[in-house]
Amino acid sequence: MFIPFNNKQLLVRRAGLIVYDVLAVIVSSAVGLLLRFDLSYDELLSTAGGYMWQENLWKFLPANILITLVIFWLFHLYSSLWTYAGVPEMTATVSACLLTSAAQAVGMLLLGFKMPRSYYFLYAVVLTILVLMSRFAYRLFRTFVQKRTEQARNINVMVIGAGEAGNSLIREMNSSRFIQKSVMCVIDDDRSKIGNYIQGVKVVGGREDIIENAARYDIDEIIVAMPAAKRGQLKEILDICKETKCELKTLPGIYQLVNGEVNVSQLRKVEVEDLLGREPIEVDLDSILESLRGKTVLVTGGGGSIGSELCRQIAKHEPKMLIIFEIYENSAYDIQQELAGHFPELNLKVLIGSVRNSQRVKDVFRTYKPDIVYHAAAHKHVPLMEVSPNEAIKNNVMGTWKLAQAAVDSGVSKFVMISTDKAVNPTNIMGATKRICEMIVQSYNHRGNTVFVAVRFGNVLGSNGSVIPLFRKQIASGGPVTVTDPRIIRYFMTIPEAVSLVLQAGAYAKGGEIFVLDMGEPVKILDLAKNLIRLSGYVPGEDIEIKFTGLRPGEKLYEEMLMKEEGMQETPNKLIHIGKPIEFDEEDFYDKLHRLDIASRSEKLDVHTWVRSLVPTYKYTPGIYIPGETHIDMENAPGISEGEEDFDMKVYEIKRNEE
Repeated sequence: MFIPFNNKQLLVRRAGLIVYDVLAVIVSSAVGLLLRFDLSYDELLSTAGGYMWQENLWKFLPANILITLVIFWLFHLYSSLWTYAGVPEMTATVSACLLTSAAQAVGMLLLGFKMPRSYYFLYAVVLTILVLMSRFAYRLFRTFVQKRTEQARNINVMVIGAGEAGNSLIREMNSSRFIQKSVMCVIDDDRSKIGNYIQGVKVVGGREDIIENAARYDIDEIIVAMPAAKRGQLKEILDICKETKCELKTLPGIYQLVNGEVNVSQLRKVEVEDLLGREPIEVDLDSILESLRGKTVLVTGGGGSIGSELCRQIAKHEPKMLIIFEIYENSAYDIQQELAGHFPELNLKVLIGSVRNSQRVKDVFRTYKPDIVYHAAAHKHVPLMEVSPNEAIKNNVMGTWKLAQAAVDSGVSKFVMISTDKAVNPTNIMGATKRICEMIVQSYNHRGNTVFVAVRFGNVLGSNGSVIPLFRKQIASGGPVTVTDPRIIRYFMTIPEAVSLVLQAGAYAKGGEIFVLDMGEPVKILDLAKNLIRLSGYVPGEDIEIKFTGLRPGEKLYEEMLMKEEGMQETPNKLIHIGKPIEFDEEDFYDKLHRLDIASRSEKLDVHTWVRSLVPTYKYTPGIYIPGETHIDMENAPGISEGEEDFDMKVYEIKRNEE
């Protein structure tokens, strides 16, 4: 009969254990009796009754072996997985040995086989030791082999922070056989802890000793276990760590300590935002978003980086309905599935459509009658818009115009538009179109009962099309990392910060404002690239080359947050300011805007001159953006027929003040 290979192995192992146990019973019987006489066989024989005790022992031995094997079988000592033996298996083994020793004593007494009383105790001790050795020897052997293997490929770790978080992490790494990491040393700025040990690992010094000890202990990875540290303090430590060529990881937040969840699974790689050196913007979103409860909220561009985060925050506060309006079906589907999973009770409508389509926009507002609109849909990629300026105008400018009119017509309560710092003294078509959008929002604020505001912020870390994902891809492929100019600087914020600003703007809005975030000091893109290379475990300029490609068309060396003419007003949140809107001739503005619409849909027209007539601060060099195209005299541009689907002159006719 064929027996599978694994079953054959199992039978051999069980047979081996049975043979071993038989020998263990024999040895334990002999040694137990000899221990009674200090292991002296001569003393045993010279003692009265010595010969009888020896004979009684061997007479009962067959029965003792049989009883032992039966009891061991009942205690599963032949069917346990000894590779993973632990306390339960040890308890079962000791219990089985004590029980078989007691059975031996009862059996010998019943049969009249006299033995020294201390023999039974000594027999039980020897048998227990021998059986435990057999059951746990394999595990000890595997552990030894595994440790040798792990040491050959181990990761040397430095932990920064000798507090509760550090203690928990070191304990887990030392006790888990699945973690191939050895904590070599601990760093802490508390001088009273230096020289002491935490979980057997020495606290070797403060932050000034990080680089020295990283080299001394051949550290591969540094873990910052300081979840309660402020962003500025964390940046100072990480600035030192990134000079060591070690991989950096950190804990996400203090709540892990409160929930008792501090372990290796909470570790994450240090991100560039950890090095910005600015505390995150904190907003009481619960009180702000309470105003959304029971309201119908429309988010355009709801599948994008900012739009999707807006949807997540809004969904938490029980709106009557959340409407996502998105042109890209894949991103719309992704956020739909995410929200459906996390908020099964949410009344969610996901609509595919473009803000450029007048009729589609009207139908959405007419059908769902939103109370609040967050307008995040836009073309934002500067270089792409430079070579396709008409698309930026159609989508950003005309899309915003159509949405604003639809909001007024349907009685929307608030309309919040996402703008950008590139709208200030723009040098590219994207920034110029966003400035025009701000002017549309400002002018529409007094055309009905809708409160219109714009929210202006800088670059968003990790958003679609941002520089960080590009740098990561370039580093992963071995470089080079491309930076346009070594002098270029940008303001940065995280997606949650951007969204919190947008939401707070909606709460502060009285109408016509441009809200601006105080984003602290700007960051050099070159420093950002170097930091990301170091965080990836490489040396800038050695392991990964940094290549300067030159400024792209329309790109600034630095961005501005406010026009000088706008001034600055404070809000209850000291990090959020209001730029005073610039007055302009609305009739002239909309007349030019009509003609800009005509020009953009003519496709082959150079529209930059006309954009500049709308945004005097827009700076550009004629001919650089669309080589070979001719300039058109906009004053003599053709009009638009009333029946044209894309634009309705009657809807957008300027309403003059009768007074």
